[in-house]
Amino acid sequence: MLDRSTPPPADPLDAIGLIIFDCDGVLIDSEPIASSTLAESMRAMGIAITDQQAHEKYTGNAIRIIRAMIEQEYSVDGEPLFALWHDKLFPAFAERLAPMPGMLEVVSRLDRPKCVASNSAMDRLERSLGHLELWAQFVPHVFSADAVSRPKPAPDLMFYCAEQFGVDPASCVMIDDSPHGIEAAVAAGMLCIGFVDPTDPRPGRTNLLMAVGALTVAHGADELPAALALANRTLAERLVKHAARS
Repeated sequence: MLDRSTPPPADPLDAIGLIIFDCDGVLIDSEPIASSTLAESMRAMGIAITDQQAHEKYTGNAIRIIRAMIEQEYSVDGEPLFALWHDKLFPAFAERLAPMPGMLEVVSRLDRPKCVASNSAMDRLERSLGHLELWAQFVPHVFSADAVSRPKPAPDLMFYCAEQFGVDPASCVMIDDSPHGIEAAVAAGMLCIGFVDPTDPRPGRTNLLMAVGALTVAHGADELPAALALANRTLAERLVKHAARS
């Protein structure tokens, strides 16, 4: 857990080669909308599920994984279900979607290369993040699991991001609210900052993210500068130790 007394960084984050942001639940407050519209669509197809159950079961997974999970568990055809979901989801995004509080201010002040790495399809990213001012902070460096063969928790998308910027994965820092994202970053040899929305009703999120390898956990955008400063110091210390061994 991040020490709230830690001051924001006074120096540039010069040891960090690339800052990678997850999208849903980190940059944008999309997950409650996605979960509620998915649950609504599943109920319309005769599946008994609550919004909270859908949120807990499916959040953080790539769309193709969610579809496979639902088809296997409920023996339904995912095609009409997901068509119905998207008919509900994208209008809801257009009407209700907002950035995570304070995130635009934090992102706009960063002086390091940055990108988005999301398990969402590119079409969904364009129709969610693409509606917000945050999009301009990242485009064209908005990367979807569509670009790789395996979504998070596999490290493929993390390696892809590092390759696009020509940086060593070991110099990258990932910010993610999902265990899948943390696991992907760790598998790629990256540092990872867990992110928890302070209004998230799910218990134990901090411990869960720390357990799968997060360096620290930021609770809301206000804690991200201090978390990034910690990551920068950690990377700088590793560089010093590596140089001493050489």
